[in-house]
Amino acid sequence: MNTVGRTIATIVALASGAEAQPAWQTEADAYTRYELLAPGTAKFRILYDVTATTAGARYYFNPIRTGSVATDERVFDRSTGKPLVWDVVGGAVARAGGVRVSDTTQQYIRVTLARPVPANGGEARVFIDKTYEDARSYFLRGDTIVFDRALGIKRNAVVLPAGYELVSCNYPSQVLQERDGRLAISFFNVTPAEAPLVLRAVPSRAVAPAVSAMASAVAARLDERAKQTREIVYFLQQPETHAFDLYHDYTESRPGVDHYINVVRAGSTVSKPYARNLDAGDSLRHDVLKGEAITRAGLDVPGVTPTTEAVVFRFPAVKAGESVRLRMSETYTDSARYTVKNGDLIWDRAFGRPANAVVLPAGWVLTNSSIPATVSRLPDGRVRLDFNNPRSDEVAVLITARRR
Repeated sequence: MNTVGRTIATIVALASGAEAQPAWQTEADAYTRYELLAPGTAKFRILYDVTATTAGARYYFNPIRTGSVATDERVFDRSTGKPLVWDVVGGAVARAGGVRVSDTTQQYIRVTLARPVPANGGEARVFIDKTYEDARSYFLRGDTIVFDRALGIKRNAVVLPAGYELVSCNYPSQVLQERDGRLAISFFNVTPAEAPLVLRAVPSRAVAPAVSAMASAVAARLDERAKQTREIVYFLQQPETHAFDLYHDYTESRPGVDHYINVVRAGSTVSKPYARNLDAGDSLRHDVLKGEAITRAGLDVPGVTPTTEAVVFRFPAVKAGESVRLRMSETYTDSARYTVKNGDLIWDRAFGRPANAVVLPAGWVLTNSSIPATVSRLPDGRVRLDFNNPRSDEVAVLITARRR
């Protein structure tokens, strides 16, 4: 619809007393950490990271699960670390704000965002800290604590009380000991449904604070996979070009950091680099450096050779308590890993990030995917494959397709 058409439609709606339906609430990058409090209290602290993605939205609505009693709520803006204004509203208010409400008795925490969500892919990152009391989800059976709760969020961690050992977990998970000795059970829910998580734990004297020397020796292999913030999407051009556009998102929270280095994979060439601060919608400046120029710039790039190429994206230094969400976009050409043979599109590339997606070029039909993926069709007809890798190693993805 053109501008005149939209204007006439608005006038007609206002004249008839009809109210425009707001855009539906959308979100991304949700991660939930459940900290089980003292056994017998039925209480657990919830630390919830989520990103509001509806362009122009001024509020974010977080449901309070029916049957749970919420207390001690605090809400913060992830970008600045500052508190946000919030209140509790009913389903009617949430629906008017863009939530797809089916249960009219449902209550929501309504968060007033620090700024409207920027257009063109911008985001507003929210952190919610609250405590739930729910005896149906967290209870005692003798000396065994049980956490039995269906979790719809795709990235989760449950932290046992101090002095408890895990005796059973029905969902494939990482088990990670924290510095204070508590055990965290962390997982990706890679299904389209809720994960019916059931954990059981018992008191144990063997669970004590981690020994720092041991923790240092194995820390590189014990990062919590579900908490990582990197994700990448590849948009394949026609395979005869061997080219693909991509963007990768990344959150930087280390104080003083003011740049991001992307080292170009050997065998690839890079063009059209571009980056944005997703929190504010601002563009970032960048440099493309090669060989000795990387060393002269004092960049931390190991094994620099005359052919090593790196793209450096620069942004204002992160302040303590703050963070920045970045989106870096580039175009790559890689004839070794992306090509066409005997009429077949062939994509052969290893993925190291937890969240990866590949969009086939227009006019191509998926015929093979060596690694399990969820498959969807974009509004323009292109096929998208999403790969979620909960493991800490790479997955070698081989995709083939045929012309439609």
